[in-house]
Amino acid sequence: MKDVKALKFDNSGKFTEIGYAIAYYRKKKKLSQEQVAELVGISRQHMGAIEAPNMNRGISLDLLFNIATVLNVEPYLFLKFPRE
Repeated sequence: MKDVKALKFDNSGKFTEIGYAIAYYRKKKKLSQEQVAELVGISRQHMGAIEAPNMNRGISLDLLFNIATVLNVEPYLFLKFPRE
């Protein structure tokens, strides 16, 4: 292929929205970051970084599915943009 340029992607806003959604559903279940982190097998610091709006921490689908299971919500709710 000639003259093919790589696209530049900025998904930081989407990661922020995912973090907000996780925090929303976690609080709705009255669970702490520490409790959810322990249940999914990550540190509280990692959980905090996922929810922090200025961290833009990427999250694997595997971890997203695990968090959804712990919070008893469908995973697509974390990916629904914009929030209602």
